[in-house]
Amino acid sequence: MTKETNKTGTNANKSKGIRMIKVAPYIFTAPFVIYFLIFFIYPITETFWTSLCQQVGFAPPKFAGLANYKLLVDDYFIMAVQNSTIYTFFTCLILVPLPLLLAVLLDSKFVVRSEIFKSALFIPALTSVVMAGLFFKYAFSSNESALMNALIGVFGIPAQGWLEKRTTTWIVLVVFCVWKWLGVNIVYYLSALQTIPKDQYEAATIDGANAWQRFLHITIPGVKPTIIYVLTISIYGGFSMFAEAFTLFNSARTPGDIGATIVSYIYAQGFNRNNFGIASAAGITLLAGVLIINIIQLSITDPVGKNGD
Repeated sequence: MTKETNKTGTNANKSKGIRMIKVAPYIFTAPFVIYFLIFFIYPITETFWTSLCQQVGFAPPKFAGLANYKLLVDDYFIMAVQNSTIYTFFTCLILVPLPLLLAVLLDSKFVVRSEIFKSALFIPALTSVVMAGLFFKYAFSSNESALMNALIGVFGIPAQGWLEKRTTTWIVLVVFCVWKWLGVNIVYYLSALQTIPKDQYEAATIDGANAWQRFLHITIPGVKPTIIYVLTISIYGGFSMFAEAFTLFNSARTPGDIGATIVSYIYAQGFNRNNFGIASAAGITLLAGVLIINIIQLSITDPVGKNGD
C-alpha cells in the first residue's frame, strides 16, 4: 500500500508539474497582454468608434458615418499635414546620418576623453521639453538682443522674427528637435558599433581599404538594423510632434497656422472646440498614415534580410 501510495503521489506531482509548465508562459505574459488590451487596443477601438460619431463635448454621440473624415479637407488640417511632413522629412534627414557620423568619430581613437562629449551630447535628452521650449522661445524671439539675433548681428544680418514666418518657424523647430534628440541617437549607434568585430576593420586596413571604404562596407552594414530603427522612430516622432510647437507659441493654434501640426490639430479640435468626433477622425488618419509610411519604409529597407542581402 505504501509503494502504491508513493507512486500515486509521484504521478500526481508530475502531472501538476507538467500543467504548471504549460500554464507558466501564460501567467508571465498575462500582464503585458492585459496592459496591451487596456491601454492600446481599447483606446484605438474607442477612438475609431468616436470618429464615426458626431460628438461635441460630453453630449451623447450620434452616429455620423464618414462625415468627420470629409471635414478633414479644411485648410487648417491640410496645413497641419504639410507642416508635419516637412518637419518629419528634415528631422529624419539630419537625425539619421549625423548621429551615425558623430558616433563613429566618438568611437574612434582620434577623440580624446570621448566620455565627456558623450555625456554633453546626451544632456539635452534629459531636459524637459517645456523648459527647453521656453529657452528656444526667448533665444529665437524677434528682439534684437535675443541670442540668435545677437549672433547673426555680428555678421551684419538684421534681426529676424523667427517665430513670425513659416520658414523660420520650421527652422527653429528642426533645430530644437536636433538639439533634443541627437544624443539619444548617438547612443543607439554607439551601442551598435560595439557589436562589429574589430578584426574586420583590421583585415580591411591590411587589404588597403581607406577610412571611407571601411565606413561604407563594414560600418554601415554592421549598424543597418539600428539605422532602420532610428529612421522608424524618427518618422513616428516627427508626425507626433506637439509639445515643442505648443511651448513655442503657448497655444495649439499659431498665427496663420505656421506652426500647426497634426497633433496640434487634434488638440485644438478636441479641447478647444470640444469636437471629439473630428479630433478622433484626425487621430485615426494620423495612425493610418504613419503605419503606411513605416510599412513602406520597412519593406524598402528590408530589416530582416528577406531579399537575401
